[in-house]
Amino acid sequence: MTFKAFSSIILIAIAAARVASASLTKRVLCPSGHLTANAACCILFPISDDIQANLFDGGQCVEEVHESLRLTFHDANGFSPTFDETQVFHADDGIADILGAQEPFFLKFDDKLSAGDSIQFAGAIGLSNCPGAPGLEFLLGRPTGRASAASPRGLIPEPQDNITTILQQFAEVGFTPAEAIALIASHTIAAPHNVNESPAVRTPFDSTPGIFDTQIFIEMQSRGTLFPGATGNLLGESRLQTEFRAAMSKMATIGHNRAAMVDCSDVIPVPKPVTMDDIEQACATSAFPVLTADLGPATSALPV
Repeated sequence: MTFKAFSSIILIAIAAARVASASLTKRVLCPSGHLTANAACCILFPISDDIQANLFDGGQCVEEVHESLRLTFHDANGFSPTFDETQVFHADDGIADILGAQEPFFLKFDDKLSAGDSIQFAGAIGLSNCPGAPGLEFLLGRPTGRASAASPRGLIPEPQDNITTILQQFAEVGFTPAEAIALIASHTIAAPHNVNESPAVRTPFDSTPGIFDTQIFIEMQSRGTLFPGATGNLLGESRLQTEFRAAMSKMATIGHNRAAMVDCSDVIPVPKPVTMDDIEQACATSAFPVLTADLGPATSALPV
């Protein structure tokens, strides 16, 4: 059997398994033409299209994506857009910009989504535009906020906080140190805000702000990097995605009853993969070298 034939068999088997799996899940055809596991999620497809087109520049990993992801943290961990007072908190510097950008969507869809749902949905949709990112879970059903007082100060970790303080803040809402570190991965597409306005220090946290990868952990090391070894770092990249997704799912539902919410994760687009355009085969200043090879004598193989 040739390798090509063997590969075809494997692909057919995988396709058959997917079809069998899909057949076990009841799907609903939405008016928009999309399929989803729950009819309650149908309202989200037009909203997603609107957000992608008018907030995220047609589905790009742009600044508004970075800001929307940041807003999911502040909303889930002590911040709500219904409290104008919290905008003066130091940790919330710069939040007003993305709130202003998202406000038209809050108002346009307030009969379909609560502010909490809208914030978490926009964050999940936006992250899907960044190559390398995991597809986030999205549960629909956060109630409209009715709190009578603003969130207390100090619930959002700040850059100057020490590790003990940050981990303690996460622990108070049920996060382990490992989960807190997983959430730090969000900074791979981030940059500092209102810490220092000098252009030299407003650069992104790593050299690949448009890609969700482990570069943030590599480049923040004080003494550079170490060779990952002959086994490579693919496992680490996979863990980055799975552990970040799990931690984000937990954070996005703090204080909510997951059993009372609707799983609309299949509305979130599949994150963009890395393509051949991301591969640098040669230096930008020179063409890829032309390689020659000596064909040598013809070879033959005995029949099997």
